[in-house]
Amino acid sequence: MNFAPHDYQTYAIDYIETHPVAAVLLDMGLGKTVITLTAIADLLFDSFEAHRILVIAPLRVARDTWPAEIRKWQHLNHLTFAVCVGTPKERKAALMAGADITIINRENLQWLIESSGFPFDYDMVVIDELSSFKNHNSKRFKSLLKVRPSVKRIIGLTGTPSSNGLMDLWAEFRLLDLGKRLGRFITEYRNNYFVPDKRNGQIIYSYKPQPYAKERIYGQISDITISMKSTDHLKMPELISSEYEVYLSEDEVTRYEELKQELVLELPDGEITAANAASLTGKLSQLANGAIYSDTGDIIEFHDRKLYALEDIIESANGKPVLVAYWFKHDLSRIKKRFDVREIKSSKDITDWNAGKIPVAVIHPASAGHGLNLQAGGSTLIWFGLTWSLELYQQTNARLWRQGQTSGTVVIEHIITKGTIDERILKALSKKELTQNALIDAVKANL
Repeated sequence: MNFAPHDYQTYAIDYIETHPVAAVLLDMGLGKTVITLTAIADLLFDSFEAHRILVIAPLRVARDTWPAEIRKWQHLNHLTFAVCVGTPKERKAALMAGADITIINRENLQWLIESSGFPFDYDMVVIDELSSFKNHNSKRFKSLLKVRPSVKRIIGLTGTPSSNGLMDLWAEFRLLDLGKRLGRFITEYRNNYFVPDKRNGQIIYSYKPQPYAKERIYGQISDITISMKSTDHLKMPELISSEYEVYLSEDEVTRYEELKQELVLELPDGEITAANAASLTGKLSQLANGAIYSDTGDIIEFHDRKLYALEDIIESANGKPVLVAYWFKHDLSRIKKRFDVREIKSSKDITDWNAGKIPVAVIHPASAGHGLNLQAGGSTLIWFGLTWSLELYQQTNARLWRQGQTSGTVVIEHIITKGTIDERILKALSKKELTQNALIDAVKANL
């Protein structure tokens, strides 16, 4: 296929080529993979400013999306690539291929750097989903930081740079510019832009930004950051977001509130305990979905209202394919027990879904939220169980609501149990989005 770039894509390609260090915040559906690959091809064979490229991506994106994009576009056909996933033997074979581009999943990054036995001689690194490096205590962050000084060019790609607030940005930009803009140490960043929020004596649980923090942080990173929203540059399909509300019985409400207030719920099939507030929110989310794990790991069914709601939505789709997002394993087992569904896990699953061969597909946001192109297979996404993560929420929605979606309308349906934590999660997602949108708007490219 011939590549005829949009103006914004030409701008982004040039930005990557002219900025050895860059954070490219491209909204879902803008074609960040082909943009980056085009810039890589130019740097390799036009300006000769790069020689060996390492792409770090989520597993399925590394295995499926990047290779598919290279094969898809005629102007990229001369690029050689090796996918470094799978067994140690398969990974080593990929490293021995001597390809222009080595594509590795982020879980194997530490192995590549510290255990593979191969020299880290990549002069350009692309981090697909930069936001997955927001934890400065993670092994992947520490490993990459060790070799970062030897990397001449580094590009961070994401559509969700600060899904949980401004604190996420420090680790991401520490990798990009080695701490030049936001500081070399997290304590320095906290002291400069934040104050303690929730605490117990000397123990600080969270921080909140100073009133001036947003403006100053955005100013510090603006010279190496561009941001683009799909709605500014593409004719996107109409997005309809709706809620399908279900209601608990009086007895179920009583038991739900009992767990919420007392942290212990006596059920006929076993005892459920929530040792702290974090686990309590998980327990309440399980209850809202209709089942819960006992202390012994058994599944105790609480209600089936969301299953009935899912049945209604599938029936109303009149045979059109639907994609169902679940969160807990017992959600999946109960859905499978009741409906004929297929999980989206393998490359064949993706191909069959996009070919319209799967009437009802199920995905988990943590494993299928990033990078997968599923827009050809359907236009309806049903959230059976919600996630607290704005990043996973938006990325999962963007599997369908993106460029290439042939339907004029994409429907995102949320099955919400009224009077439960479901409502709080939706509200929290909305609040987090404000912070992220402020960042994106602050550094939006003026084309």
